Amino acid sequence: MLHLFCPYCQELREEDEFHYRGQAHIVRPKGPESLSDKEWGDYLFFRHNPKGIHHEMWYHVSGCRRFFNVTRNTVTYDIYETYKIGETPAVTAKEETE
Repeated sequence: MLHLFCPYCQELREEDEFHYRGQAHIVRPKGPESLSDKEWGDYLFFRHNPKGIHHEMWYHVSGCRRFFNVTRNTVTYDIYETYKIGETPAVTAKEETE
């Protein structure tokens, strides 16, 4: 079982209290009405699924009920950091490979 540190509650809690919400840092396109069907479909449905470092969004259902981001290794399940929405991650995939 994963243990996640909620950056808002400032507590380490079990995974059961949270819901995974997908890839973090997805930016909504400006002027979506001008996108082609393919571009809009890519935005809505296609996400990165890396082997290794991945930035994910989680929701603290049983706690503060807020969204936050997690940097996790999808191979080892190691969690490197949690951080608030809008903050920049300290760990990136490039750093992992150096």
